[in-house]
Amino acid sequence: MTKQPHTVEKIGGTSMSRSHELLDTVLVGDRKGDALYNRVFVVSAYGGMTDALLEHKKSGEPGVYSLFSSAESGWSWGDALSDVCRKMIDKNAEIFADPSAREMADKFIRERVEGVRSCLIDLSRLCSFGHFQLEQHLLTVREMLSSLGEAHSAYNTVLLLKERGVNARMVDLTGWRQDGEYKLDEQIANAFEGIDLSSEMPIVTGYAQCAEVLMKTYDRGYSEVTLSRVAVVTGAAEAIIHKEFHLSSADPKLVGEDRVRVIGETNYDVADQLSNMGMEAIHPRAAKSLRQSGIPLRVKNAFEPEHPGTVIRSDLEAKRPGAEIVTGLKGVFALEFYDQDMVGVKGYDSEILEALTRHKVWIISKTSNANTITHFLKGSMKAIKRVEADLAKAFPTASIGLRKVAMVSAIGRNLRGGATLARAIGVLAEAGIEPLGMTDMIRKVDLQVIVDEDDFDKTIIALHRGLVEDAGKSEAPRAKLHAAA
Repeated sequence: MTKQPHTVEKIGGTSMSRSHELLDTVLVGDRKGDALYNRVFVVSAYGGMTDALLEHKKSGEPGVYSLFSSAESGWSWGDALSDVCRKMIDKNAEIFADPSAREMADKFIRERVEGVRSCLIDLSRLCSFGHFQLEQHLLTVREMLSSLGEAHSAYNTVLLLKERGVNARMVDLTGWRQDGEYKLDEQIANAFEGIDLSSEMPIVTGYAQCAEVLMKTYDRGYSEVTLSRVAVVTGAAEAIIHKEFHLSSADPKLVGEDRVRVIGETNYDVADQLSNMGMEAIHPRAAKSLRQSGIPLRVKNAFEPEHPGTVIRSDLEAKRPGAEIVTGLKGVFALEFYDQDMVGVKGYDSEILEALTRHKVWIISKTSNANTITHFLKGSMKAIKRVEADLAKAFPTASIGLRKVAMVSAIGRNLRGGATLARAIGVLAEAGIEPLGMTDMIRKVDLQVIVDEDDFDKTIIALHRGLVEDAGKSEAPRAKLHAAA
């Protein structure tokens, strides 16, 4: 592989579904000749495909994997896999006008799907004997199924680019029929061996099979890890993530398109805070690789190619104090653990954390005082109730409360010196919102406000107006007494 300044760019599933628009914007657009190259693209599966292959990300509706892993489902997973294959063939029909290209695309995905089907049938038969346990192989099954989506979109993208005269090449990291297992960086280095980035456009599968087992750590966030390691291994000048929206100061659908602004620039610290609030610019562990290698990340709107988007770097200090983005989460559970015997005794917090970890509950934030520890959690009610039951059994004298709330966070590289807390209290009071709690960290990169779920939208609108839109006003609104209670 030639060492030249190049970018490594990721396209998400929703954007991938708009294939022809992508050709006219990100992939080709007005570029010709040499301008087409020195760009590597990591692609996700088309929107909805991974949901059908695994399970629906939001509703939990079972996909092929969930049905296969369930003893009660019998062979229904086979019908679900056939349904996915039909969806992929239908997608090919939508994308390809040329019959020969469509035939190639259909043949490719049918071979992959039937290969997976044969493997799962053989595994089912093998595990019908007592010496082999299906549970030991489920993670591998999940990876194999998930990789079908990225292989499908990557192969199709190469065909579309070749139709446009682009010298595109599929870089298949899925490990399909591969001998041996490699670490991720080795897998990437081997795949890029001999590729001339100055005259070829690699289209890389977002899923990469490797010894580290990406899905074990990142589950469905693996494509951003692939992006970051491809950027590091190939020595990219910049990593780019193309989304269907800009990284803006708030949700434009909520606050109004005329009121939000594209952030433009920020640092990886802010990106981490966004990830903690469920609004990932990039997975924190993927960001770590880029940060350590000094590679900037740019987040762009895939369908506004001329806009520079938002660049994220470690060394980007704020030009002036203030909030850059206001975002939040609904459906947060506040788990309040109160025990008067806690004072001066160590170990309470560690047992709570152990229970949360055991039941795979996501901790967003926590607060504590002499006899109370409150964790703000995201997860299923079923899992959190199990945590509550475990803690009640372990600490019979404790009082454990659980309520559903919303969390809104104002995030910025530097919230010092701008009277952020006072201004926030003031604008919330003016909007008639009484917070259930507030947390203002000493590091001054985020301000968290806990409110009733009914006040979620109003809180974001008020804080955005007071901390972003009116940030130039020197005097913070005067806080009313009830807002500070």
